[in-house]
Amino acid sequence: MVAALLTKITTTNDQRLNHNGVEKHPADSRSINSAVLAFHGRNVPTITISSYLGRINRYCPTTYEVFLSLLVYFDRMTDEMSSQFVVDSFNIHRLVIAGVTCASKFFSDVFFTNSRYAKVGGLPLLELNHLELQFLLLNDFRLSIPLSELEDYGTMLVQFYGREVLQSRVNSIPPRLTPAEGHSHQSSSADNDGSVRIENAAAAAVAAGVAAGV
Repeated sequence: MVAALLTKITTTNDQRLNHNGVEKHPADSRSINSAVLAFHGRNVPTITISSYLGRINRYCPTTYEVFLSLLVYFDRMTDEMSSQFVVDSFNIHRLVIAGVTCASKFFSDVFFTNSRYAKVGGLPLLELNHLELQFLLLNDFRLSIPLSELEDYGTMLVQFYGREVLQSRVNSIPPRLTPAEGHSHQSSSADNDGSVRIENAAAAAVAAGVAAGV
């Protein structure tokens, strides 16, 4: 669910910023906080956000609380830095691995070494160490999250997933034919073998499109 929301956010921001997979530093990058620029990559990683989070959870397993906390931290960073900080495809992977590194140490009694997080995240150890510090600076070293706030984000996430993901899957399922309709189509196909099959295929495509909201 976290991956779905982060993908939605990055896609929306990419479109707003008119990204096309090519590095685009702002013209006034010198005025942007160096901590923000530290997360900006030269190119968009080929691994998807969903696969990246799955890889992290596989080789550095942690609690769902850690992944949920990323949403809170990203919002705090946005509030703190205003327009200077935008989550997009160029920084999301570095933000995620740095956030997981910080949050795991804060929320969990058991966590991994930075060298392991760096290897799993696909970054040099020195770079991850630097990003960890920048992540803490952007959050003003405030990693504590009230339980009520975390629950609010959890509720928001479930609502988003139900509305944007599950509902879209339901809408993409073509409607089933009733027995009477099925019998009617079979009879028509027998009468006009060639043309009616094409019409049936077109009708099915239209029905699927309507169901998907096209």
